[in-house]
Amino acid sequence: MRLLVVEDEPEMAGALQSALRRHDMITDHADSLAIATEMILAGSYDAIILDRGLPDGDGLSLIPKIRQHRASIPVIVLTARGRLAERITGLDSGADDYLAKPFAFEELLARLRAVMRRPDHISPMSVKLGRLSLDLDHREARVEDMRFDLPRRELLVLEALMRRAGRMVPREILMESVFGMSDEVQSNTLDSHISRLRRKLADADAGVTINGVRGVGYMLMEQI
Repeated sequence: MRLLVVEDEPEMAGALQSALRRHDMITDHADSLAIATEMILAGSYDAIILDRGLPDGDGLSLIPKIRQHRASIPVIVLTARGRLAERITGLDSGADDYLAKPFAFEELLARLRAVMRRPDHISPMSVKLGRLSLDLDHREARVEDMRFDLPRRELLVLEALMRRAGRMVPREILMESVFGMSDEVQSNTLDSHISRLRRKLADADAGVTINGVRGVGYMLMEQI
């Protein structure tokens, strides 16, 4: 899941991003309406966490622009304005959910899972190719009945490839699936992750192979 966190308080934004990344979510950060608008137009996000009290206006004013760009993207408003009338205003403005500060991070995660389970966002709970399977809900890979442990980045690469098994996945899509905009990434970093993942899949006899086209992308295929 790739999220945009729109929050102007540095400590809150940093804490949110760190916590979300520990749950294998890719996060980008905007601290104003203007920057958030640019990032939404330029990026592809699965959900947006939106603060109301931004330096250049009320975060709710961003929701119509989000809906114009991509109508179904979930928006969770996260704000100190928690009175009933303010919650009603937020929901009537088009937010999918409204969570008042202070909050428990576990509740935010639960609300994210809830909005992503709605019909427009439902995706398969697991995918399988060859002897390899990936539980998308619990972020767990297996080769037959044996757990196949991977570092976080390689697991994200594997997920992006398995979701599109048999199709060429452009480098840009893989980069968006694995790295946030603030990550410092060298030109060969993705290729290094792919190389290590390819070797581990072969060592585990997973029954799949990663084929690549230089400068274009990679494709996960079942071995014949």
